[in-house]
Amino acid sequence: MRTANRVAPRSGPDAPARPTAPADRPHIVIVGGTMRAGSTSERLARHCGQLLQALGASTVVFPATALELPMYAPERATLHPVAQDFIRETQRCDGMVIASPGYHGGISGLLKNALDYIEELRTDSRPYLHGRAVGCIVTAAGWQGANSTLAALRSVVHALRGWPTPLGVAVNSTQSLVDAAGELNPDIAHQLGVMARQILQIAQWRECSPGSAPAASASLATAEA
Repeated sequence: MRTANRVAPRSGPDAPARPTAPADRPHIVIVGGTMRAGSTSERLARHCGQLLQALGASTVVFPATALELPMYAPERATLHPVAQDFIRETQRCDGMVIASPGYHGGISGLLKNALDYIEELRTDSRPYLHGRAVGCIVTAAGWQGANSTLAALRSVVHALRGWPTPLGVAVNSTQSLVDAAGELNPDIAHQLGVMARQILQIAQWRECSPGSAPAASASLATAEA
């Protein structure tokens, strides 16, 4: 496997905190946002993570502020420590949530560069995002940018052999995201809930598929809308 000598275990006080979860819990990687603290895309990604945890999954979050990585170059002898963490978590995950702002009709360069590091898994037993469900979230100042960026992000996921969930969430950031009580817009909250359940349902289906590698599962019997 190509990552054997390039992704070393990381420990110490600067290593990101990871939840310790039983082996039968699905593990979901959440990635995205912008460099601006509290950005809309990051808030939505974290909200989706909370929903996934409530449904029984373990999660690890890579916000944009942690993904300011060197431009991906496969010929480099070593990888940035955060890139190693990202690849390691992606390698063992059962699904992913990717949240991006819409920049001129496409995903942010910072996020695209981070996703390019998944090339390190090309010779893995589950190459790239093979067999994983990926929920896509996009925020942009207008519906045209939001929808075109969502289509672009789903295309990237397809290219990485992932399975975009049937529902992708496009959000127009010029409209109110919270109500008078400070709660997330119920329409957006509902869409994120549907997408979270789809991620875990696909992980379950993959586990039950003949010949598939073992995948974690969780009971969604009490979580149906």
